[in-house]
Amino acid sequence: MSTAHIITITLFITTTLLLSSNAKPLFPAILIFGDSTVDTGNNNYPSQTIFRAKHVPYGIDFPSHSPNGRFSNGKIFSDIIATKLNIKQFVPPFLQPNLTDQDIVTGVCFASAGAGYDDQTSLITQAIPVSEQPNMFKSYIARLKSIVGDKKAMKIINNAFVVVSAGPNDFILNYYDVPSWRRVYPSISDYQDFVLNRLNNFVREVYSLGGRKILVGGLPPMGCLPIQMTAQFRNVLRFCLEQENRDSVLYNQKLQKLLPQIEASLTGSKILYSNVYEPMMDMIQNPSKYGFKETTRGCCGTGFMETSFMCNAYSSMCQNRSEFLFFDSIHPSEAAYSYIGNVLDTKIRGWLKG
Repeated sequence: MSTAHIITITLFITTTLLLSSNAKPLFPAILIFGDSTVDTGNNNYPSQTIFRAKHVPYGIDFPSHSPNGRFSNGKIFSDIIATKLNIKQFVPPFLQPNLTDQDIVTGVCFASAGAGYDDQTSLITQAIPVSEQPNMFKSYIARLKSIVGDKKAMKIINNAFVVVSAGPNDFILNYYDVPSWRRVYPSISDYQDFVLNRLNNFVREVYSLGGRKILVGGLPPMGCLPIQMTAQFRNVLRFCLEQENRDSVLYNQKLQKLLPQIEASLTGSKILYSNVYEPMMDMIQNPSKYGFKETTRGCCGTGFMETSFMCNAYSSMCQNRSEFLFFDSIHPSEAAYSYIGNVLDTKIRGWLKG
């Protein structure tokens, strides 16, 4: 039995025991917005979406060992953090047609792979833009009210844990690659300010619909994503692209300054910054600490370019997926998501006490 299978079985047993032990949920529900890092399968349903993960080898280490729309070999951040917060083991996509009342009451995912804060990004990828995801939230609220009544529904939403994870696509699928955007925003800093203004508006809309406890994700080290390293054709030694990493750092600094300002202007809100940059950089710089042997390419195929439909049944596959930081050329492996989840779980619990 492979290391990856052992880890998956251990995770499954551990989480099942945790949830069956009647541990009190830290939040009554979880509500998730964003892109493929948190999309649990919404892109399976709209006919126009380009980026999908409903084919092998995605989901190979999921308890069902079958593809389900998650862009990884197993569970993604959405499921891992929901489990750690004792809410539920898996977060279903809102567009899944057979959602139960219990699914609705404990929360769903509205995220769409390929989405960004910039609507132009979603035009390129045909994803459900972050700006349109609140429309699904409104439909969710209506169904939740029909199940538990208006008063209890708003109590659940006011106390739910809201996750917002987006931003990388606006840069790696849009600004860096679309020359016309550079004419509108000649400086990367100007474009970051535009994206952050869109983020500001989005958080305020979620608040207007009842969301109060909100986790907002920063950017990862974008220059260390395998697909970005590949884009630099002369990068034979596969070094991280330092300029793109500096762009991530600058954006994150601006975001960390912005979020307390938003919180101060929205009565009763609690907004937490999710630092994914530092945990991922630590995995890249100190891989052995986490059991990783490969951090510059994904497990699927060559690991240089494959993602979504390019990572498929005909792609070769690494044997020990837990030794790879990335599953495909963009998305972390379940092992990496688990480490990030551990870091954020600790921070969330401290945030609740404070």
